[in-house]
Amino acid sequence: MRARGIATDGASNRLRFLALTRGRALWEAAQAVPRVQRRLNATLIDHAIREMPPRPEPLSAMADYTSWTSLTDRTYSGRHLPPVTADDSRRPSPERAADLFARGDAMIPCPRSTVLFAYFAQWFTDGFLRGDSNVPRDPRRNTSNHHIDLNQLYGLTPEATAVLRSFEGGRLKSQIIEDGEFPPYLCEGGEIKPEFAPLKVVRLAEVDAARRDTLFAVGSDRGNIQVGFTMLTVLFLREHNRVAALLAEQNPRWDDERLFQTTRNILIVLLIKLVVEEYVNHITPYHFRFILDSRLSARLAHAPWQRENWASVEFNLVYRWHGLIPSRLSVGDADLPLARTLFGAELIPGPGIGRLFEDASRQRAGRIGLFNTDPGLREVDVASVAESRALGLAPYNAYREHCRFPRVRRFEQITGDRRVVEALRELYGGVDDVDLYVGLFAEEHASSEAILPPLLTKIIAIDAFSQALTNPLLAPRVFNAATFSPLGLRIIATTGTLSDVLNRNIPEEPRPRYVSMGREVGR
Repeated sequence: MRARGIATDGASNRLRFLALTRGRALWEAAQAVPRVQRRLNATLIDHAIREMPPRPEPLSAMADYTSWTSLTDRTYSGRHLPPVTADDSRRPSPERAADLFARGDAMIPCPRSTVLFAYFAQWFTDGFLRGDSNVPRDPRRNTSNHHIDLNQLYGLTPEATAVLRSFEGGRLKSQIIEDGEFPPYLCEGGEIKPEFAPLKVVRLAEVDAARRDTLFAVGSDRGNIQVGFTMLTVLFLREHNRVAALLAEQNPRWDDERLFQTTRNILIVLLIKLVVEEYVNHITPYHFRFILDSRLSARLAHAPWQRENWASVEFNLVYRWHGLIPSRLSVGDADLPLARTLFGAELIPGPGIGRLFEDASRQRAGRIGLFNTDPGLREVDVASVAESRALGLAPYNAYREHCRFPRVRRFEQITGDRRVVEALRELYGGVDDVDLYVGLFAEEHASSEAILPPLLTKIIAIDAFSQALTNPLLAPRVFNAATFSPLGLRIIATTGTLSDVLNRNIPEEPRPRYVSMGREVGR
């Protein structure tokens, strides 16, 4: 690979990247002064989000013209650019385009990420990037609340939340298995228990009756889909019940409802803080470390992007990071093929979540890009290309321009990888025909340490920051002790990593566990 330059990225983009990835000592000195750190934090976040026009978008996936319904009905996904009509004779079929993603005999490793990062990315984003649940699917529609609201734990609806609550001490229902706390079982005799009737499970028909009885009752319809998804939900269930017990001890006059709702507030903001301070900081190769500043919403109250959340079809598409997942996963004492970890709740209680978090933290993830996705996920790539075309998504070059990158004129400007260049040239009539979904992952990384290519990085930053930081719990008049309690504010302030959350929730473990989205030096 060659190094990217100003001709490819544009002067302002390249200079910003170099400034943030050089001069470590200077950045560290600036961050050591809280007032300077907070000001830089607000400025850099605001600048990142302004790289794309702010919401509201003129169009949604509903139609190719603006109407009151298209501006307000969020059951239709948003969209950043108007639909286009493309010449299919200059593009490969979705099946042939999906061939560009297929992994060969060996996984291309990510320079910095662990499998825990892959697990967290899926679990976190599936909370708000939710497609249509009908069969056949309508790619225009979604089932999202459009907020980071921890529906993975609490459910999408009040009815789902109600069946998950114990209605005692603000706690969620749970059970003890092998000395560890877990959600209750969802099924009995292969059928969903009547008490959990409002809960939905995707692909349940594919699971045999015996394995159904090992699935947990959790908020998300995808909560049992893969072992990494399930173990993160288990962890947050434990944290909810731990915090609820502490609140009950300090506030003996509070009833169950106030204990539950206050705990829920705390955990939602706790998740947002982990997203900003661990997840986003892991993704960016910058020396500046972003923080969730309690005064950030007040500092940016008049920013044009302070609008109601609305997940877009593009945001959903850019988060399909299947290359991160190895073809075999370390789970306890087993080395399992990816397929064996699907609906794998029964894999968790034996080794325990502490061991599984450590296993995921010590296994290297794959690199995000072409030719690095397990063949078992091929149909997801086929569907991604097919649905993007059904929606008339503009091509890769149009989104580069929308995000303030120069349009590319040759395949060699997308990447210096000859294999990728030749594959694109064989399948596409020209660079202006490359599908957004393909171009995002074909693009060369900005440096050897970057986890994501440049356009993907920018779209993720714009949508992630602009939709996480508009959460109502972060509003200046809401982010206070009345909403979270003094105890809740202390818990939020003293938590910065998943390691913090895990190691206070594994009393059955004899020792602390190593937990990290990033690789250990030398591994």
